Amino acid sequence: MPSSPASRHRCQEEQHKALLLYERELWAQGYQRVLGMDEVGRGSLAGPVMVAGVILPRDARLSGVNDSKLLTAKQRSTCAAEIRAVAVDLAVAERDQRFIDQYGIVAAVVSCQHEIIARLCPDYLLLDAFALPNVQVPQQALVKGDQKSLSIAAASIIAKVTRDAYMVEMDREYPLYGMASHKGYGTPKHRAALEQHGASALHRHSFLRFLEG
Repeated sequence: MPSSPASRHRCQEEQHKALLLYERELWAQGYQRVLGMDEVGRGSLAGPVMVAGVILPRDARLSGVNDSKLLTAKQRSTCAAEIRAVAVDLAVAERDQRFIDQYGIVAAVVSCQHEIIARLCPDYLLLDAFALPNVQVPQQALVKGDQKSLSIAAASIIAKVTRDAYMVEMDREYPLYGMASHKGYGTPKHRAALEQHGASALHRHSFLRFLEG
């Protein structure tokens, strides 16, 4: 039997309340600028890694926001517009494939995170899975944080939408690889294109060597 509109509304309210649990605890402790961060593109074979950071207001109302991996592209686009309208502050940082090849993916993500902190000046960090080294701002790393914190979930959506748009643009520059469909990840279609055409300047050669090894 389908649920009623009232039932769905209560469910959404409970989910929204649960996703703001960490932020509300921190706001109650006096923190004003709680920054949620998440990255996308860590495991891609091509293109940049991107990190987004989002600071939400105390009265944040974001319908449908959840881990970006659980949403359709259309839902993510709708949510991203809402996040940009509601957020107190947000930023996106990226490191391209050349940086990743030279310094490694972990250094690339950490570098992006430090850039966002410098730009947004938070007083507390909420991170997805991994703590951030060499930072004076207090922090908490949450396993599956994009499913537990509204700030992290919002960051995951902004990062995903921004990177996807970039990879669609790159598809026009590198049309042999189908970047618009797989966004640089190692799908069978992408691997077949690599075997046929070799790597492009957009590819992470360090990742390709790892696959070959």
